[in-house]
Amino acid sequence: MSSSNRICGVHPVFEALSSGKQPIERIHISRDASSGKIRGILDLARQLGVPVRREDRAVVDRLAPGDIHQGVVAIVGELRYRSFDELFKSEKPLIVVLDGVEDPRNLGAVIRTAEACGACGIVVPERHSAPLSPTVVKASAGASAYLPVARVVNIVNAMNSMKERGLWLVGVDPAAEKSWTAFDYRGPVALVLGGEHRGLRRLVRENCDVLVKLPMVGKIESLNISVAAAVVLYEVMRQRIGL
Repeated sequence: MSSSNRICGVHPVFEALSSGKQPIERIHISRDASSGKIRGILDLARQLGVPVRREDRAVVDRLAPGDIHQGVVAIVGELRYRSFDELFKSEKPLIVVLDGVEDPRNLGAVIRTAEACGACGIVVPERHSAPLSPTVVKASAGASAYLPVARVVNIVNAMNSMKERGLWLVGVDPAAEKSWTAFDYRGPVALVLGGEHRGLRRLVRENCDVLVKLPMVGKIESLNISVAAAVVLYEVMRQRIGL
């Protein structure tokens, strides 16, 4: 069975059920798995009409080889993308634009932090972006069930549309002169981050309103994309809640 159609682990499966935003064909639960969250999964599955199969631990192991499944594996369809317009329901949007994040674990980690920091959604391009696979769902620890991800044909066009809606486009780039803490994020903002290997592409960089950087004093030149996103997102949240 392909790893692309399953979610493993008690919390990710529970959140996938709770959100109701991802089609779940069935759930396999080990006979020896028992906890309050397992009972919650069983109750939700019953309410939603999702079949549950109690299996020997060896069967569940075979469904999720190499994964930490905690005795729970859900067989799912791919999480659906949301429309671009859905990201602008807040009066003061915070949107994360990812220009070419191809590692599903990085995408999931960014979604997890963005949701925790009150972002309205994520924008990704059709090409050179990890799909919304169960690997992304698991890496997001269930946050992908709540934070909309919109896929667009052209990132620069999407950025221009955000400008027309009153958002400031803040690119995170190591060549920037301004520190990430030196910008006022309290208004409508879109954070723009590049992919794992190439960073922000030239046209994307040129269409940002301002560029900020995370200073590096060690021997490495850059942070992992999910770490960089987390640092800037928590500065946005710090400013917005007045800490």
